[in-house]
Order: sequence, then C-alpha cells, then structure tokens
Amino acid sequence: MPTQKEKMLNQMLYDANHDVTLLRERENAKALCYKYNLLHPSQIQKQQDIMKKLLGKTKGSFTIVAPFWCDYGYNIEIGSHFFANHNTTILDGGKVIFGDNVFIGPNCGFYTAGHPLDHERRNKGLEYAYPITVGNNVWIGAGVQVMPGITIGNDVVIGGGSIVLHDIPDHCLAAGNPCRVIRSITADERERNWDRENEFGQEITRP
Repeated sequence: MPTQKEKMLNQMLYDANHDVTLLRERENAKALCYKYNLLHPSQIQKQQDIMKKLLGKTKGSFTIVAPFWCDYGYNIEIGSHFFANHNTTILDGGKVIFGDNVFIGPNCGFYTAGHPLDHERRNKGLEYAYPITVGNNVWIGAGVQVMPGITIGNDVVIGGGSIVLHDIPDHCLAAGNPCRVIRSITADERERNWDRENEFGQEITRP
C-alpha cells in the first residue's frame, strides 16, 4: 500500500491534510521560507545557504528575491542564472523544474496542486499534484499563474498577467487568459527598438 507521499509523487489522489509526514515536511519548508524572508537583503550568503537546503536541486548562480513561499522545496529544481522576483509562490507537491536562464517577474505562482471536482472527496482533503516544467531561456512576466501539469518550452516569453492552462511550445511569445501563442520569436528580435515598443512588438502610443 503506497504512502500518502508516494501517492503525491506519483500523481495519484492523496491526503494532504491529515498525513503526519506531509504535514511535518510542509512545516519544515514554511519554517525555512520564513527564516529566508526575514533575512536582510545584504545577507546574500545566508540566503544562498537556506535555498540550497530548501530546494531539491540548484545549478550555478541564482537569485530569489524575498518573500518566497513553497510547500515542500525538495520538489523544486532550478537551472543556472535563475531569477525570481518578489512574491514567487510554488506549490510543489509535484515536481517543478526550471531550466537555465529563467527570469520570473513579481507575484507569479506555479501550482502543481489540484482537487477533485466532486465535493465529497475534496472535503476529505484529497488532492493531486501534476508536475510543471519550464525550459531554458524563458521570461515569465509579472503576475503570471501557471496551473498543474503545464510544460513551457525553450526560448519563451509569457506576457504579464497570463494564466497558463495549456502547454506552450518553444520559441514563442504567449499571453492572455487563458494564455495562448501570440507569435513566434524570430531572429530579428534583437533589431527591435524596444524602448519604443511593448513586449508584443507594438508601438507604444505616447501622449
């Protein structure tokens, strides 16, 4: 008979509210997040030490601006040159994996957790956790919310305020609610005059 943690890690319905092991692990992760969020911004080495203890895997340099919150920590893997701005929240009952050179704007959320639609099982505290994967060279704008089971490809920009309900392919700009592909990112992007255009490549009208 699998444990509740094994069920969680294998995308099965599990009891998140009454299992002693999971309750203890979440309490430990929240304690580390709390300690991290109270550090002075200049205490960079202490910040790094806590994150390396909290997260499942880190690679190279990374910056996570407080406050930061997660459920377990050990299910989060980040690549090199990872940056997450203020108020990043990761509900990591399932794996959440970020590639290299991922930039995350403020107030973003990554939620692997979901609940049954029927109230009987939901009221018993049952939930599921589907993994989230973010590729390399991805910029996620402010206020983006990524739902369970989503894969975001390589070289992708997600426009601010988007709610990502479906997978996003490589090399594209996507935005909206629900988030959808706006256009491909092309080789001439480096030639665009970004001080006169917004992230959708449209000229900004100035008064």
